[in-house]
Amino acid sequence: MYRGVGRGLVDESDAAPACTLRPSPQSQVLVHTLRLGLRPILQRAHGGVPIGVLRAAIAGGSRLVPLDRRVRVEPLTKKRSSGTSNSSDDIPPPPVDGEWVRTADSATDGAVLYLHGGAYVFCSPRTHRVLTSRLAVDTGLPVLAPKYRLAPEHPFPAALDDALDAYHWLLAQGIPATRIVVAGDSAGGHLAATLAAELCRTGGPAPAGIVLFSPWADLTCELSVAWDRECRDPYIVPALGRRFGMLYAGEHDFEDPRLALLRCTTTGLPPFLIQAGGADALRSDAEHLAEVLAKIGVACELQIWSGQMHVFQVLHMLLPEARAAMRETGRFVRTVIGAERASAAA
Repeated sequence: MYRGVGRGLVDESDAAPACTLRPSPQSQVLVHTLRLGLRPILQRAHGGVPIGVLRAAIAGGSRLVPLDRRVRVEPLTKKRSSGTSNSSDDIPPPPVDGEWVRTADSATDGAVLYLHGGAYVFCSPRTHRVLTSRLAVDTGLPVLAPKYRLAPEHPFPAALDDALDAYHWLLAQGIPATRIVVAGDSAGGHLAATLAAELCRTGGPAPAGIVLFSPWADLTCELSVAWDRECRDPYIVPALGRRFGMLYAGEHDFEDPRLALLRCTTTGLPPFLIQAGGADALRSDAEHLAEVLAKIGVACELQIWSGQMHVFQVLHMLLPEARAAMRETGRFVRTVIGAERASAAA
């Protein structure tokens, strides 16, 4: 089995780890096609397309992806309608909107809190159901995806406040922190790591573990822009991220400890699993974050999946690497919560 800490990679078995094998033919074709087709379009659209148009396009595209038949989605609404509720009267309503994604036999004593990506400006729990549904299957846990507030209408710290509220609401439902794993992709990865650090800074109960898919660790995009000169992600344009990072930060300085993950000195953080693609726009972010965590004594597994692009896990219905990465995530989650009852999906 492959394990990695920081930039160091360690092979603990005689077999080659899946993340270091040559990319599959499906992956190579997809990456080549996107790099030649989609990225140039996004490059030209830099700064020229209104945020509202991009949000609508992303939302519309997500509706074309069928829901995994092994899961069901249960809406979670902040406000109760008159005379009705999606919970019993003795349970307080959730502090944020969102949704549960669960299988028929999901555990009831644990949960994954999933924070979606989208540069803090786009996306929603619905756009990320392809990930949350697979997490529910591979971990055996229900997945709570909150609909946190987005910039620029709601700049920092609105998203962090919503994530913290969702986490504390899970605790209020009787789910112990030792049975909660916080996960997120891209900007959601930044938010998940920030949430864990903020809990430790304020003396709150830390979750059992943190899972990050292609985390956006450097909101200034200095790392990703530099890395982009060496290896271009098939569709992510790092220069776009600078604009969105500024929209999210608002009036706050990027050196704010709740924004500057790469300056983290917080101790007591839970174990991390960080996955990124070899051709990922945020590969350098992932590697530097793993180094920071290692320096402050945090257990961290870093997996760089050869030839893969940004948040490649979303393509698990197409790519064998994505399916293997999700199985690795399931293995990590079951390990940190001390349960091996959930079996990985084929």
